[in-house]
Amino acid sequence: MTEPMEHGAGGGGDVRVTVVMPTYNEAGNLPRMAEAVLGLPVAGLRLLVVDDDSPDGTGRVADELAEKYGVDGASGHRRMSVLHRTRKDGLGRAYTEGMTAALADGADYVVQMDADGSHPVEAVPRMLGEARASGAGLVVGSRYVAGGSLDEQWGAHRVLLSRFANAYARAVLGTEIKDITAGFNLWSAATLRDVDLSTLDSAGYSFQVELKYRAVRAGHRAVEVPIRFEERTEGASKMTLRTQLESAVVPIRLRLKRR
Repeated sequence: MTEPMEHGAGGGGDVRVTVVMPTYNEAGNLPRMAEAVLGLPVAGLRLLVVDDDSPDGTGRVADELAEKYGVDGASGHRRMSVLHRTRKDGLGRAYTEGMTAALADGADYVVQMDADGSHPVEAVPRMLGEARASGAGLVVGSRYVAGGSLDEQWGAHRVLLSRFANAYARAVLGTEIKDITAGFNLWSAATLRDVDLSTLDSAGYSFQVELKYRAVRAGHRAVEVPIRFEERTEGASKMTLRTQLESAVVPIRLRLKRR
């Protein structure tokens, strides 16, 4: 069992952390993910689910879980809340709405996390500790730094595609972030406000690249901590040909804007 972290050690104190978790057809995964996130030894942590009107009833499941987990006795705030969107218009749009809502609710740090179990929940306190100790505006849960890894169930073609996407984006943008396409990230509120989420162009997975790139360009420090990326156990990947094409175009568009 993990012991609760001391105040100031990255796990609590008066720091408010909100995990933003977009969902679409994740009814089978969400209950265990909510339990894992809300069981973390991080005082005052909250979970915000952003559901894109999932036809499998994920939104209803999320509402039931929010009622189950209730209110934090120390702060008087709900431990889990749900933002219901009426259309599915891209992961980036869902994250923008969720992160904006988290900032409006007073979050000091915002964590991006998938609902499919691929991101190791237990890494959140370590990422928070790194942000507080180093003053970084962004902590990336990285597959491609020393100690990071991918699930062995990933086929060779997926590994090559992922590594190529990172190498391509890094080369085009001239960034030192090794896992710039990573979807498991912790942001300081100051960094997100400085970037101005409302001005982001990317609707799909390329949101991950654009937000990191713009944060670093604005002078915010990024650090990477190693994680093991797991294969999802239920449901299907949301990656489409359209999102892959967008991911190829966005780095070029961002680079041209620099000129």
